[in-house]
Amino acid sequence: MLHNIQKHSFHYLPLVLLIHALSGSADAKREIPVGAIFHQVPDHSYESEIAFRYAIERVNMHEKHFELVPIVRYVSPEDSFKTERKVCELAAEGVTAVFGPSSILTSGIVGSICKTLEIPHIITHWDPEPLGGIDPELQAMTINLYPEADVLSRALADLIVDYSWKSFTIIYDSDEGLMRLKDILQIHGPSDAPITVRQIDDDPDYRPLLKDIQSSGESHIILEIRPDRILELLRQAKEVKMLEEYQSYIITSLDAHTIDFEELRYSRSNITALRLMDTKSFDIKNAVHDWEQGEARMKRQFRVSPEHVHTESALYNDAVKIYATAIRELDATEEITPSRLSCGSKNLRQWPFGLRIINYMKVKTEHGITGPIIFDDFGRRAHFHLDIIELSKDEGFKKIATWDPTHGVNYTRSQGEVYSQIVESLQNKTFIVASRIGAPFLMFKEKKDGEFLEGNNRFEGYSLELIDGISKILGFQYRMELVPDGKYGSYNKVTKKWDGLVKHLLDRVSISILYAKPVQQPKDLFSFLSPLSLDVWIYMATAYLGVSVLLFVLSRMAPADWENPHPCKQDNDEVENIWDMFNALWLTMGSIMGQGCDILPKAISTRLVAGMWWFFALIMLSSYTANLAAFLTMERMDATIESAEDLAKQSKIKYGVVMGGSTMAFFQTSNFSTYQRMWASMESARPSVFTKSNDEGRDRVIKGKRMYAFLMESTSLEYITERYCDLTQIGGLLDSKGYGIAMPVNSPYRTAISGAVLKMQEEGKLYQLKTRWWKEMRGGGQCTEVPNSSQENELGIGNVGGVFVVLALGCLCAFIIGILEFLWNVRKVAVEEKVTPWDALKAELKFALNISVTSKPVHNTLSESTASGKSSLRSKSESRRGSELAGRGNNVRTAASLNNIDKIGFVFDKN
Repeated sequence: MLHNIQKHSFHYLPLVLLIHALSGSADAKREIPVGAIFHQVPDHSYESEIAFRYAIERVNMHEKHFELVPIVRYVSPEDSFKTERKVCELAAEGVTAVFGPSSILTSGIVGSICKTLEIPHIITHWDPEPLGGIDPELQAMTINLYPEADVLSRALADLIVDYSWKSFTIIYDSDEGLMRLKDILQIHGPSDAPITVRQIDDDPDYRPLLKDIQSSGESHIILEIRPDRILELLRQAKEVKMLEEYQSYIITSLDAHTIDFEELRYSRSNITALRLMDTKSFDIKNAVHDWEQGEARMKRQFRVSPEHVHTESALYNDAVKIYATAIRELDATEEITPSRLSCGSKNLRQWPFGLRIINYMKVKTEHGITGPIIFDDFGRRAHFHLDIIELSKDEGFKKIATWDPTHGVNYTRSQGEVYSQIVESLQNKTFIVASRIGAPFLMFKEKKDGEFLEGNNRFEGYSLELIDGISKILGFQYRMELVPDGKYGSYNKVTKKWDGLVKHLLDRVSISILYAKPVQQPKDLFSFLSPLSLDVWIYMATAYLGVSVLLFVLSRMAPADWENPHPCKQDNDEVENIWDMFNALWLTMGSIMGQGCDILPKAISTRLVAGMWWFFALIMLSSYTANLAAFLTMERMDATIESAEDLAKQSKIKYGVVMGGSTMAFFQTSNFSTYQRMWASMESARPSVFTKSNDEGRDRVIKGKRMYAFLMESTSLEYITERYCDLTQIGGLLDSKGYGIAMPVNSPYRTAISGAVLKMQEEGKLYQLKTRWWKEMRGGGQCTEVPNSSQENELGIGNVGGVFVVLALGCLCAFIIGILEFLWNVRKVAVEEKVTPWDALKAELKFALNISVTSKPVHNTLSESTASGKSSLRSKSESRRGSELAGRGNNVRTAASLNNIDKIGFVFDKN
């Protein structure tokens, strides 16, 4: 931006003559003088004056009935006496309005005189609300195009809320500046983080102040200072490492876009500012063109880009435009004539048109360089639009959002653009990744003979490969570092400082790895089955069915189990077998349940089967009962470990965590009463239950003989149980958390890194890494089945298989005896009935296989109980057979017709 202007060369008469020549109708126009007061300081007042003069020129080019004549005066910002005199001079020259000045002190004097003379007073600077509130009388003749103080403060507050700043530091240089931020100071409640307010003086060295802010850990800074100080403060902030990724600045000045930030464009911090105008609009480009061409005609050089136009200059342009509109529309109904007024006259006169012009401007809506222009009843600009701009390395300040009192912050860039910008900023950067040694996340790589390892090659593990995968996706470099104290991080209430990994994060050491913690699961409803393994239960069911079937078959084959259904009736000619399948099942069921039965087998084979089954049932029932007691005792112990409530109530089993770890912090800071009791118990236990690492906790569990439990992260626990098969996870977890990559607060890379992690998850790479480091590398996969509390204590087939072998052998013996009993009976039948053994075998076997028949006629044989009382078995048989034949008549056929008898069961005729 190049300026070369002689201020004394600004006289309105040559400009008026130029306007007359350009309009071609100077004689037909009435002259309406307008006054302006600018400051005599080397600031941008000359740009505002140029904007004021050429805005009037453009108005005069289009007006047919009047032309505005600018009358300019210059005063010092602090010289109130001279300011008063200059205002009175303007009034004496008959000005119809006074524009400016931009100082609050001198502007108040001008406004007071204009109120007395009823001359419109138009200002373009920030004006605070008086302590006693606005007096409508005092403000009756003042119009302010600068955004209303309270609304502008609310815009800044909305931006801070949108950015989710929980704490921040305000740097200001004047009391006026602090007043502009009153809404910001009020958005925090008593329970919120404190706001730090720091004032800078005239000392140009801001580094001590910036270092204090840096040591406090604050990363959010609001700059409420003069625009000419902003660049130097940020330059010094860069020197003390306060323009890094994690610092964010909001510049409250509406002229921040006019500062040349070229040397800071590549800084890594976020610098946000507000702007009242759209620098790419046609109106501002057209205005800048007028300024440059007008100065060229006056043989003066002036260059300014639309992106660097000061807010005050744009407001002067809009102020002239809206004032000319009011004059034009009121002049159409009543001719407006200037009046020369005197400040010191005894007969004080007021300009009769002033109040009407002001009231018209208050209700009139215009659109200018600074957007929509709407005033409230007090002449304040209460509705306006702001551009939220952000410093970028490619385009300087770039518009990212807009703000208005109705809708608040509304972003104009997409999430994709934000993500692309962050990913681009990551390219070719090197990050420090702080972690600690802990399998399987990060471990020292095992060296081969003569091998020298350095840098990242010293390590291996899940965390290293995870970060390596992310770095390949996002294109950054990284360097692994170990935290010196080897801790995850805990807060020391005495020193009020963090240690471990958290300290590194607070010290802005880029990325660090944190791990998960333990959660609660429901108990097994069918845990009563656990004393016996599933295989044993299946074998028992099979044995139960097998023994029942064997008992049923043998009872049909054994003659002793065919009984007289009516014992009191000795001559009953039929016998029954009560051992149907249902009774066989009932006998075996009652035996295994330890209960008796009303009926018992009588044959040797069936008795042997029943005896073997009773023996088996006794052994299994005793084993189950004994093991159930042990199992329930164990379940109570495990439940104590898996249930926080039970663990907190008992004192026999000790429990602990890693000292200074995240699990310890969980118990230490928990508000839940159970966890508080657990923490108190751990803290007071002697000897100490805390360990320095998970490995020490693992070894302590092994040596503790089930009298020590170690609370640790579930993922680390899973890693250990994959390699130590005598250890197991008891119960569930105390709470549930997942993996996380920890970064300093407000890190701009969080979204990009989270996106990279999600991409790895979708591609299945996280699962592959988990499988690789948990189940494959460094001895993983040794325990094919992770034992649990019930599996450790249940009886398997290896424990009780012997009783099944005894049962099988006993049943085999019973089956053989049953066969022998059956054959012996066949022999007896063949001898007694005088048939061939083969015919007797077929007849008896056919009857035994017909399971639907449960009774049969009595054979003409003598039982062993009656044979001892007779003289000879043969004679008694003949006598009995004779009596049977006498009772049966011709019922019986010869042995040759045995197979034609319809009813199973046989009576042999000796004829």
